[in-house]
Amino acid sequence: MKVTVVGAGAVGASCAEYIAIKNFASEVVILDIKEGYAEGKAMDLMQCASLNGFDTKITGSTNDYSKTANSDICVITSGIPRKPGMTREELIGINAGIVKTVSTSLVEHSPNTIIIVVSNPMDTMTYLVHKTTGLPKHRIIGMGGALDSARFKYRLAEALEAPISDVDGMVIGGHSDKGMVPLTSHATRNSIKVSEFLSEERLNQVKEDTKVGGATLTKLLGTSAWYAPGAAVSGLVQAIACDQKKIFPCSALLDGEYGLSDLCIGVPVILGRKGIEKIVDVPLSAAEKAHMVESAEGVKKTNGLLEL
Repeated sequence: MKVTVVGAGAVGASCAEYIAIKNFASEVVILDIKEGYAEGKAMDLMQCASLNGFDTKITGSTNDYSKTANSDICVITSGIPRKPGMTREELIGINAGIVKTVSTSLVEHSPNTIIIVVSNPMDTMTYLVHKTTGLPKHRIIGMGGALDSARFKYRLAEALEAPISDVDGMVIGGHSDKGMVPLTSHATRNSIKVSEFLSEERLNQVKEDTKVGGATLTKLLGTSAWYAPGAAVSGLVQAIACDQKKIFPCSALLDGEYGLSDLCIGVPVILGRKGIEKIVDVPLSAAEKAHMVESAEGVKKTNGLLEL
């Protein structure tokens, strides 16, 4: 199992570290455009191997895509991160060109790969990879919902004063501050609906805190978060590599599902060795349906800025 991570910044390096620690991949290649940067990150991570008990081989390369050849899974984290006050959509001008070049180069050397897109605005970048590479739609996956759901569960556990292991919840829709659709109607604490424990007002606060989860961290850190995004990506990679058939909300190209077509947006999917093995249709409340439609309109508006 060979995994390539493009972008040796904080998210990319965090992703590579979590993949290595989980010890399911034989090789992880980190690639970056900055001279020596990926090699340095790879060396630093390899010096953790004996300390953290993993045998995954991690190598770094400065923009040499031949080193990524025959990768089973490729993760695209490259591009500029958010700064305080920026929306994910504002990154499109620079990141679209980067993602287009990266995805083309990856497929040239690994035509059978599965691509996971992390770069923002993620749903639009995932759509761009579909249009650029022409890969089958089950082999292109956008990572946003897994991270948003982790943030949702964090906020739910905080409100419930419960351990996170007791809480389950999912966020679908666009990976943006306004586009996220936290599914409070399906959120549970040990199989009991959270609405049994929390008032509607408190649940609405959880939803709003979840939607601005990334912006909150960007304001505190001065740049985008990296630990939770890296962990979320590693979860998707492991589900695919180990054929786990796990359900994650991911940005997928829709063709009528949820009444939507010709866009990538977060929906529940089953991930296995083929990538997206099934899109799962979850019943939504009237408010959630309306929010999903509104979210899709926002994604399509951002897609319209692409030069395809």
